[in-house]
Amino acid sequence: MTLALNKTTLKRERDQAKLYRRFLPSLELKRQQLQAAWRTSKQELAEIQAEVRRIGDDLQTLYALIGASTIDIAEMAQWVRVTKVDVTTENVVGTAVPKFGELHLEVDPYSRLAMPFWVDSLVKALQQMVRLRVQSNIARQRTETLGAALRRVTQRVNLFDKVLIPKAEENIRRIVIFLSDQERAAVVRSKIAKSR
Repeated sequence: MTLALNKTTLKRERDQAKLYRRFLPSLELKRQQLQAAWRTSKQELAEIQAEVRRIGDDLQTLYALIGASTIDIAEMAQWVRVTKVDVTTENVVGTAVPKFGELHLEVDPYSRLAMPFWVDSLVKALQQMVRLRVQSNIARQRTETLGAALRRVTQRVNLFDKVLIPKAEENIRRIVIFLSDQERAAVVRSKIAKSR
């Protein structure tokens, strides 16, 4: 599209540049807020994953006892079941992200007298691991959603800052130069006509 070099186009380009400059600070602020929320979410996810590793390391001491036992571990894993997961939606800087609410677990009853002493520790660790896995999945979704929103806002900031505003300023400069050249030419023509 060719640029019409006239006063109407000049006004339109100035209005657009003014509008772009007005929206850019709010977009930049939104980008900064999303970036802070994304970093916090990444940190929470890393903490959850570190806790999963810590519990796994704590269970290392039970592995020898489990290996020497006749209890079916696969069956034991079925003792702990998730009955309900409450996930709410939270608005973070205009982005809907999942938020972990509550987790309801059900543990099948077992005889504490008939089972070895370490079964209680294992069931407790299973409950913690299930809780942490659910939290980890929700934290991962949250981080991915915030990351996608951050990318979109960053693209918009770059569009305004690096494309739209410079283009509008360049168009304004071209129009102003053309109009001033036309005005100068008109003055010269009028002086020539007057001298004749």
